[in-house]
Amino acid sequence: MCLGVPAKVISVTGEMASVVIGEIEYQANIALLEDIVPGDFIILHAGFGIEKVDPAEAEETMQLIRDIENGNILEENGTPSS
Repeated sequence: MCLGVPAKVISVTGEMASVVIGEIEYQANIALLEDIVPGDFIILHAGFGIEKVDPAEAEETMQLIRDIENGNILEENGTPSS
């Protein structure tokens, strides 16, 4: 299993990109990816961009992460998780 989070690309310089997750900016190595431009969303793992993702998919994943952080995840039966 690979753990990565969606990040929005804000600038690209060679094989490096400035990306933002929430309100925090990071540097990402994007050498593994092709045709990355500002505005794209990538999966960031350990400082490397590993996959380009659809903006809607990225937002859905970020919403799930926010829900987990806020304790808003429900079990399959509709009760809050413990």
